[in-house]
Amino acid sequence: QVRLVESGGGLVQAGGSLRLSCAASGRTFSILDMGWFRQAPGKEREFVAAITWSGGSTLYTDSVKGRFTISRDNAKNTLSLQMNNLRPEDTAVYYCAADSGVLTTSAYDYDFWGQGTQVTVSS
Repeated sequence: QVRLVESGGGLVQAGGSLRLSCAASGRTFSILDMGWFRQAPGKEREFVAAITWSGGSTLYTDSVKGRFTISRDNAKNTLSLQMNNLRPEDTAVYYCAADSGVLTTSAYDYDFWGQGTQVTVSS
């Protein structure tokens, strides 16, 4: 089992920045690929970014490329998402997730999920 706890969400104006963190405990964090997803009201959960266990490869959805950066610190069992130049359409609950398989953008392939943290971007 892996327990994931997100933090760092909040209210920010458009153009601002936030840094989300995900603290992991339980099963060895360093062997898991990790991802960030988000879900806005009335919408399906969507992929945001993912990173391999080593940090050597990353994936981003097109709408966040150049604005968001995913990173991890295996020594501290933490995953981060630096979000810059935020837009109102980034408003959502953000979830971190762990995947014991290959790096993927599909939520169905992730085995463990956090409870989410709210990000609200005002215009």
